[in-house]
Amino acid sequence: MRASCLLLLLLPLVHVSATTPEPCELDDEDFRCVCNFSEPQPDWSEAFQCVSAVEVEIHAGGLNLEPFLKRVDADADPRQYADTVKALRVRRLTVGAAQVPAQLLVGALRVLAYSRLKELTLEDLKITGTMPPLPLEATGLALSSLRLRNVSWATGRSWLAELQQWLKPGLKVLSIAQAHSPAFSCEQVRAFPALTSLDLSDNPGLGERGLMAALCPHKFPAIQNLALRNTGMETPTGVCAALAAAGVQPHSLDLSHNSLRATVNPSAPRCMWSSALNSLNLSFAGLEQVPKGLPAKLRVLDLSCNRLNRAPQPDELPEVDNLTLDGNPFLVPGTALPHEGSMNSGVVPACARSTLSVGVSGTLVLLQGARGFA
Repeated sequence: MRASCLLLLLLPLVHVSATTPEPCELDDEDFRCVCNFSEPQPDWSEAFQCVSAVEVEIHAGGLNLEPFLKRVDADADPRQYADTVKALRVRRLTVGAAQVPAQLLVGALRVLAYSRLKELTLEDLKITGTMPPLPLEATGLALSSLRLRNVSWATGRSWLAELQQWLKPGLKVLSIAQAHSPAFSCEQVRAFPALTSLDLSDNPGLGERGLMAALCPHKFPAIQNLALRNTGMETPTGVCAALAAAGVQPHSLDLSHNSLRATVNPSAPRCMWSSALNSLNLSFAGLEQVPKGLPAKLRVLDLSCNRLNRAPQPDELPEVDNLTLDGNPFLVPGTALPHEGSMNSGVVPACARSTLSVGVSGTLVLLQGARGFA
């Protein structure tokens, strides 16, 4: 009888735990902690269980965080918390799904400047208000990687310059996807002397003109890896002209997942590619023939998952050490020839499945050199 009564008492608790999961979960190794605050009035203190984690993700369920300004002093001197913040293990932090006052964001960045954080991701955020200037006594955040996805700023084109003042100049990896304003105020942006990887993927409205505006001349002198997947690029030659105008000389260029034209405008001036470029990715570009105007020499050329119906002739290709043609119709017997009006005609089934599984191409982020912790 006692056992039956005990079970009856426990049943409501079991029901509650099953229907109202804890907002934060910390893995058994105390390495990764994820918080999803979906309740209208969440208990933010639950996030304290993440203080021991190395990787932390906090998603605010689309809530407006302005009430935090009444609970915390965003202008307080963060040096009083320096020792406590330095003791945190967090190296990678993701914050998403919220409306954040710029003053609150700046307050958080000032505190995190005393941490050992190396990789910061902001996604699905609406930043309201203007960011105040960096105080003289403040120190910047020493990030190696900054990733932004679907972040809107009230300050329009000047947002990058305003954010940049809160960062130390050692940033190595920058990813900006689904930007509401992919063009920057170049006269306000300072140079990124250590930036080696720039990913502007998943900005389909960017186009080649927008690329010229986004690649502020001589502000990215150290770029080695440039990713432009799904950015509305039309021809490799047009991209070449944008790079030349900005003085950007990447070693690796990713133009996959763009609808590229194989021909070039006869009236367009010929563009000379930088000799530094040795790897070019033109996969998933809908090409029915090798495009004109490619670099004369490459170490790697990826033409996989296009619509090539015959093997490219030697005079159509640059001098290349590693050529990838997998997933083209001429290599797969029985693949239908492409015809107008059918999006998937001429696409090898394996490549079509790959496109669906990948989804938005920019989910693959350039993080070479940013995984080491300092």
